[in-house]
Amino acid sequence: MKKHITLVLSITVALMGAMLSLPARADDLAKSGRDILAKSQGAVVTVKLAIKQSVSMGGRENKSESKTETTGTVVDPSGLTVVSLATTDPSSTVKDAYARAIAARGGDMSQFKFDSELNDVKIVLADGTEIPADVVLRDKDLDLAYLRPSDKPAKPLASIDLTKDAKAQILDEVIVINRLSQAANRAAAVSIGRIEGIIDKPRTFYLLGQSMWGYSLGAPVFSTDGKLVGIVLLRSAKTQTDQDSGFIFSNLNQWGMMPVILPASDIVDGAKQALEAKAPAPEDKSPTGEKPAANEPAKPAPARTKSP
Repeated sequence: MKKHITLVLSITVALMGAMLSLPARADDLAKSGRDILAKSQGAVVTVKLAIKQSVSMGGRENKSESKTETTGTVVDPSGLTVVSLATTDPSSTVKDAYARAIAARGGDMSQFKFDSELNDVKIVLADGTEIPADVVLRDKDLDLAYLRPSDKPAKPLASIDLTKDAKAQILDEVIVINRLSQAANRAAAVSIGRIEGIIDKPRTFYLLGQSMWGYSLGAPVFSTDGKLVGIVLLRSAKTQTDQDSGFIFSNLNQWGMMPVILPASDIVDGAKQALEAKAPAPEDKSPTGEKPAANEPAKPAPARTKSP
């Protein structure tokens, strides 16, 4: 009986200790998140885009221009910024998605055409300063676009070091920094989540929990000690299936796409190429009119229009 009482008391003390440690641990995590936000939010920027689109099907063509904003991560003091390619060039993903969906239903894609053209790019810093920029490198396979200021900034910009990265494991806690929309004055926002899955083939991608999917493409993801895990980008399936998954949003799954975290180590080489790439000249034109393939210099954008 005495042994039984001693065991019960030991378990009770252990449980009480664990319960008492939870608030302290939560406070430590909150402090870590605030520290990372204070240190890195200057390198998380808004990118304003003006995109011309042309859609034709069965001889009918519709042209339009849209203005949108996305989140970017500055990865070099020169202002080199990483964004999701899908946000700068919808045709890079939408066209393939439509093709898979229509083909899966036995449709004819020969009459369908979807083209987009980036007409204007501006990097908006935390203080509201707008810096005209150009896309100097694209990587369709990784959904990466590298932007560089059209003119050298007057002073080095706040940036995140890609080489000081962290490897994540299943259920590791991570911290994501994002820029909200203009309606929220483009304020920086931070949230804490967990790595809920890891894709290891054909390359490594980390998966955030569904509750974190509201965060913008292009947002940086950090370990709790402040090292960069990677950038949130869009992964597209090579083939379309009719299978549904409750793990990802139905509207993305319908087109064979889902947000993933691309490890920082996979962005370094492209960043080096982008820093060395020749600045595009507005007058130059590609002789074929085709978009660059993975890791090829970007086709020069047309002359910029004034952004509101």
